[in-house]
Amino acid sequence: MLTQVAEGVLVHTSEFCQSNAVVVQGRDGLLLVDPGVLGDEMACLANDAGELGPIVAGFSTHPHWDHLLWHAGFGTAPRYGTARCAATVRERLPDAQAKARVARMMPPDIVERVPLDLLGLVTALPAEAVRIPWDGPEVRIVEHQAHAPGHAALLIEERGVLLAGDMLSDVLIPMPDVNAAADPIEDYLAALRLLEDVAADVDVVVPGHGSVGGAGQVRARIDLDRAYVHALRDGGGSADPRIGPAATFGKDWLPAVHERQLQGLVARSNATPG
Repeated sequence: MLTQVAEGVLVHTSEFCQSNAVVVQGRDGLLLVDPGVLGDEMACLANDAGELGPIVAGFSTHPHWDHLLWHAGFGTAPRYGTARCAATVRERLPDAQAKARVARMMPPDIVERVPLDLLGLVTALPAEAVRIPWDGPEVRIVEHQAHAPGHAALLIEERGVLLAGDMLSDVLIPMPDVNAAADPIEDYLAALRLLEDVAADVDVVVPGHGSVGGAGQVRARIDLDRAYVHALRDGGGSADPRIGPAATFGKDWLPAVHERQLQGLVARSNATPG
């Protein structure tokens, strides 16, 4: 079911990891951002969106499998991503065996429910692109390198909406790209500064996973994410409420993600000469 969160901006939340698909209404059709994960949900989304108009453009905020999916019911509109996002997709999904590798990364209980036929068909925007090319409200691209290469938040200024991708979640801790980025902590902090620069124009924040936040929440979530990243850098972070004893989301696996991040940073430090 689509829920309106601002004028012309609607959200569908998946049962998988509280993933948010976003529909933005334009003059001649719809922009669909990070359309979802489970096939039956995407089919329902295609039907609901079809009542509003045709899908004329898609966008993947970053090159992780759960943000690279598509459903035949959405049609054949171009699916954009930043140049670096698209290049990373080509690098990670180069051959016929890629879909099988992606399937092995998924929780076993959802593998049969995730359609992979149209995985990763992302059209690269020019490297200098700062807006999505479509006939609708201006959607500004705020690109950074936190969490994944070529990650983009989207600012719909005239609607006061920030689509944050996999950041600013009320249920997920920040997940820097510990394994691949040259400086994952600074990349994350730099991204938070970019989001902070546009926060004054935001009334609604939609994370890739979790609850939609209202007025004032964007700054609170930036502060919470920054505090966690600082603590992670310093060898802590377990006091974050999203992995604390009162947390209910991801209680069986999210603390382990935190521990892996700590261990990854320690391993990087130990491998650094000097």
